[in-house]
Amino acid sequence: MARLPMQNEYLGTAIDFAEPLGEPALLAPDSVQWRIYKNPIALGIGGIAAVLLEFAEPRIRSGVWDHSTYKADPIGRSRRTGLVAMLACYGPASTARQVIGQVNRMHGKVKGETPAGDAYRAMDPVLLDWVAATASYGFLMAYDSFVHRLSDVDKDRFMVDGDAIGREFGARHTPPTIDAFMAMMVELEPRFEPHPIIFEFLDIIQSGQAAPGVPLFLHRAIARASVSLLPGHIRRKLELGPRYDLTRLDRTALRIAGRLADRHVDRAAPHCQASVRLGLPYDFLFKSPAEQRRLLAA
Repeated sequence: MARLPMQNEYLGTAIDFAEPLGEPALLAPDSVQWRIYKNPIALGIGGIAAVLLEFAEPRIRSGVWDHSTYKADPIGRSRRTGLVAMLACYGPASTARQVIGQVNRMHGKVKGETPAGDAYRAMDPVLLDWVAATASYGFLMAYDSFVHRLSDVDKDRFMVDGDAIGREFGARHTPPTIDAFMAMMVELEPRFEPHPIIFEFLDIIQSGQAAPGVPLFLHRAIARASVSLLPGHIRRKLELGPRYDLTRLDRTALRIAGRLADRHVDRAAPHCQASVRLGLPYDFLFKSPAEQRRLLAA
């Protein structure tokens, strides 16, 4: 059967999740990341939560707002970031390292001062650690809250395995547990502050620009769900008040959408193409754990 190519490009580098045959990804097919990253609801909610936690830190917020296309093209910028995340999880390791290297070289040029006069540079290890950690926390907790509950063992395995991706981006200390992530947050929390950019970002998410074909109420629910993943005291510090409260209808709709998405098989999706690249069935991730173990052993 002819394969269905995944046509993507990032900074001039062609990305094909199905080639070269046999080349492993940065993470193994039985990792918790492979299970979670296939779910667009978890990635959407978790990615937004991660950005909220990043924008809470003035140095990261200024670096993104002043040195990227986010102001002019927030949706395009988010999609490119999403493509790199999928590549880091499912793509051939050589291509993933090539593209991440390009991202790191771009970030190496980013430096400046916040409006308050604090100097920053994008490759600051403290900031890189925080960005990598927020992504892991967001994706993991979104899947656990709105798709399927995960065991403590799987949560810890997800956080530990995230180090393989974080280090490619320059992170030096990725938290191995959720508790360790919370401890990292305590260190940075004194710098957190509310800011109009945070509210502007949430307005963009709720506008439906990212996916016009999706009902508007679902975009609003996703924005509120992302806020719900923030610890209560952080949410209060960022002044994300009652208008961002997640309703019972929101939660029900997102759980239905999340579980449906978790069963949706698309042969052209990165996770299906990556499975074929590794000699596995295209629907490997949709099979029972026992069948997955049998296939990997074979």
